[in-house]
Amino acid sequence: MEVLEGFLLREVVAPHTGLFLLPVSLSLEVSVGKATTIYAVNGTEILLPCTFSSCFGFRDLGFWWSYNGSDTFKILINATVKNEKSDPKVHLKNDDRITLEGSTKEKMNNISILLKDLDFSDTGKYTCHVKNPKEKDLQHQATIFLQVVDKLEEVDNTVTLIILAVVGGVIGLLIFILLVKKLITFILKKTQEKKKECLVSSSGNDNTDNGLPGSKAEEKPPTKV
Repeated sequence: MEVLEGFLLREVVAPHTGLFLLPVSLSLEVSVGKATTIYAVNGTEILLPCTFSSCFGFRDLGFWWSYNGSDTFKILINATVKNEKSDPKVHLKNDDRITLEGSTKEKMNNISILLKDLDFSDTGKYTCHVKNPKEKDLQHQATIFLQVVDKLEEVDNTVTLIILAVVGGVIGLLIFILLVKKLITFILKKTQEKKKECLVSSSGNDNTDNGLPGSKAEEKPPTKV
């Protein structure tokens, strides 16, 4: 296996031609977070998150955001980053409502954008694209869906809270029962030990009273011949 800049070359056995080298893309990753859909109220603003990472670092890295609506596709912003100590340089911005947020310095690699004065027409897919020349112009992208609404619906957590309360109560009851069981077991054990001590003591006293061998009864002096 050989690691070349931006590609992984692996030996793979082909059925007729023998061995050949298969290029497999490496390292460059782009993320817009765990949520695939986000909601925002009409007339407000929303941060569209995007971060990237590369095991090989980057040089003259290019990135752009694109919008894909029901009947529209356009590039929103296009920028480059010279190196890991530089902030992005914007070359194209297709909407004055957009500002570039975050920083690419100190390995933050944050190229999120802020979209202001939202309109219902802003609903659609927003894709963050990244191209790294240091990895042979390897490209990667991630997409997030924005839904612009009149108002955000409040989530009723009553059922969830009831379920959590019931589960918590059951768990608490089980723990209480286990503690009581352990306490009863401990008391019974101690009681049995005391009974054994009493029986041993009583047995010793009986032997003493009856003058049995090994008891503490008065011994008779030997008979003189």
